[in-house]
Amino acid sequence: MVYVFLANGFEETEAIAPIDILKRAKQEVVTVGVGGKTIESTHGIKVVCDMEESELSDTCDFDAVVLPGGMPGTVNLENSVKVQFFIDRAVSEKKLVAAICAAPSILGHKGILNGKKATCFPGFESDLIGCEVLTDGVCCDDNIITAKGAGVALPFGFAIAAYLTNEETSEEIRKTMQCE
Repeated sequence: MVYVFLANGFEETEAIAPIDILKRAKQEVVTVGVGGKTIESTHGIKVVCDMEESELSDTCDFDAVVLPGGMPGTVNLENSVKVQFFIDRAVSEKKLVAAICAAPSILGHKGILNGKKATCFPGFESDLIGCEVLTDGVCCDDNIITAKGAGVALPFGFAIAAYLTNEETSEEIRKTMQCE
């Protein structure tokens, strides 16, 4: 089970592209609306989530947490007690935490990136506290995957799929989607 948390002001490409790839990889993906079931993206696109954060059980089983960026979506994610709880739980249970664009700043503020390598949208580097900041489009370090922004949403999705399945599955999906 992969929880993709969506908050008002999220960057739609950073959410939808990884969701699409994960579904192709036969992963169970659940979109979780922060603050409601219908969430509006930074560009005014409304998405009806599978559930609201209040419906999400603290004891449920899951494999990954995905945090799309965008503004003010990232701030809204960071202000959610439920999102914070699932990030902490994922880290403590060595489950995947994937964040793109401004969202890696949430991990930096929590100290999760200490001693790791990470990347983010330009301008948020100082928020990646304690890590080696890279300029790569996507960065994988143990159970943390970070990415720069919407332009690398597909490679971000492929990296998540590879982590949750294997490189071969991710590569096959990439080829069938005609991504060079």
